[in-house]
This record gives sequence, C-alpha cells and structure tokens, in this order.
Amino acid sequence: MRLDVLRALLLALAVFAVAGEANALDEPGDPGTEVWLVTYGPGDIYWQRFGHNAIWIRDSAHGLDHTFNYGFFDFGQEDFFLRFLMGRMRYFSAAQPSEVEFAQYLSENRSIRVQRLALSAQQSASLVQDLLHDIRPENREYLYDYYADNCSTRVRDALDRAMDGAIRRATETRPASASLRDHTRRLTQEDFWLYLGLQSALGLRIDRPVDRWQEMFIPAVLADELAAWQGLVVEDRWLFESTQAMPPGQPGAVWHRYLLAAIAAIALAFLLSRWLPAAAIARGWFALAGLAGLAILFLWFGTDHRVAALNLNLLIFNPLWLWFAFRRPAGRRAPVLVGGFSAAAAILAFLPFQYTADVVAAFVPLNLAAAWVFRTRDKEHPRR
Repeated sequence: MRLDVLRALLLALAVFAVAGEANALDEPGDPGTEVWLVTYGPGDIYWQRFGHNAIWIRDSAHGLDHTFNYGFFDFGQEDFFLRFLMGRMRYFSAAQPSEVEFAQYLSENRSIRVQRLALSAQQSASLVQDLLHDIRPENREYLYDYYADNCSTRVRDALDRAMDGAIRRATETRPASASLRDHTRRLTQEDFWLYLGLQSALGLRIDRPVDRWQEMFIPAVLADELAAWQGLVVEDRWLFESTQAMPPGQPGAVWHRYLLAAIAAIALAFLLSRWLPAAAIARGWFALAGLAGLAILFLWFGTDHRVAALNLNLLIFNPLWLWFAFRRPAGRRAPVLVGGFSAAAAILAFLPFQYTADVVAAFVPLNLAAAWVFRTRDKEHPRR
C-alpha cells in the first residue's frame, strides 16, 4: 500500500474515533448547552509554536456542534505582508463543525485537550450569544496583538464575560509563573533561527513581570488555570495526544550554541580571507549589523509592534557600524567604539533588564572580530 494512502486511511480512522468519542460525551438526558474549552498543542510551523485554543459548543436542541475559533488569518487579504510588518495584522473569528476542525489538527499531529466547563444555563446562553455575535461578518475581524489580543485572550475574555468577570478577578492580582520573554523562549527554543530572530527583535517590555491574567495569552496556561478551579472543569480529557515532544516548562540555556555558531562563522571568515580581503569581510559584517540596527529602530519607532520598543540590542546592532562599513579608512575608532558597546551589552546580559545572553553570544564575537581586523589593518597601514 502506498504511504500516502496509508496516511489517509489512518487519518480517517482517527477522525472517526474522535467523532465517536465526542458523541459519547453527551449522555442521554443531559439538559442544556455543553461548553468545552479546546486546547491544541504546538505545531511545526512557526505561527503554531505557541499552541491554540477554541470554544466548543454542543447544543442538540439548537443544532450546534461547533468550535468557535479566533485564530484565523488570510494571506490573501489586502496588504497582508505590509500589515504584518507594521504590526497591524487583521485576524478573524469563525465557527465550523467540531469534527471538521478536529480533523485539521489531527492531520497536523497536534494534541487536542478538551475541558467541559460547569457553566450555568444563563452563563452558557450568554456565552453562545457572545460567540455568535463575534462571528458575524461585521464583527469578526480584530487587530491582532501577539501578547495582548490574540486567539487565547479572546477565548479567555469570552469565558470571563460569561462568568461575570470571575476569571479576571481571580487572576489579575496573582503573579505569572513566567515572563512573556520566558514563555516566548521556551516555546521557540527548538527553532534555531526563529528563536534568535525573536530575541534580537523583542525589547525589554516583555521582560517585565506580568500577572496570571496576562499570562493566559498562552492557550495551555488558560487550560491549566481553569483546571485548577474547584468545580469549574467537570471533565478534562485528551481527544488526541501528539507524538511531538511537549515544550519544556521553563526555557533552557541555549546561548552556548550561538557562541559556537559565532566561532564557526569567524573561522569561516578566516578561511575566506585567503581569497577575499579581511577588511572587506569585516566591512560586510558591519554593513549587515548596521542595517539590522536600523531595522530595530524602525520596529521601535515606525511600527505598532509595542514589544519591539526599548530594545537594548541596539548596543550590538548599532547603526553607527554603517560608518565603519562605508568610510575609508575605518581608523582606530572601530575597536574603541565596538569594544565599548560590546562590553556594555555583555554587562546587560547579566542584569535583570532585558534578557540578551543569546544575542550577545551570537553577535558580540563577530563585532569584536571585525573590529580586530580594522585594528590590525590600521597597524599595518598607519596613517600619514
């Protein structure tokens, strides 16, 4: 049997099993509307790293067996990539039959956890009306924010409104288990380039302490929070457990891999210097680093990405490096300035302002190596 046919068959059997289990949840004689919080595990694609969630409504009297999901976006929307760049992404909510949605996540090998909530008839009715309001064409779009207004916070807020603000009252005065930075790190650290890019672009705002309410921007945190409430979750089960490894509870120390990568890059540059002038390689690096600094300034001052503001990585990606890249000769200012800024960045890596250890390990050695090239060249060709 061909592999793709076998996969299709296995997927069909899995969907059938999930559908059967979901139907078994509704015991004969159970009155009212069932409200389930659905939490999906992380996936392979970069926008799936943080997991996802939805609200599953089952009400046979009104023909509802749908998941209400706030995590849809469309690559084909007008100016999609410009909106993404400027921090003005438009997401939208939608509802679809639960079996259809579950099949999609099964096909991506993503875990599915469901929790039945003990809401009153009045709370359930209020929630359903709220969800139906949000999927209307005139209401369904919203301005997405990765940390403050995303698929999980929308689910959290819908449940909180149905419960008369009980979730917020219970969580907004409690400290979070981790900062926004730590959650970002632990959920992306398996992806070498995504992790490094995020750590380079995100400023110190996500290092500040947050409360438990804010921490529920992570779908799994919302699920765990509600599970801890006495009597709120009456059933908690896994419809499907992924074969993917679960994300760690805390971020690991991965700076050493970036330091090794920097050393390897320096060694490669040394080998290339047999064919290319070392000064040209150094200038090329300073040009890239300076342009990265301009990109950080643009994200900080020119976009709506609030989490990119106050970014201390400007000490490493300094727009001044462009001066070294294009001015001839570079002179002795390069080692002094680069050394000073690098020392400041290294000190900040050990202070509780902004976590920069990985960026320091990855890029400070490259800055220092390029400055050393200029220093050596200046000694060999002193000014007259």
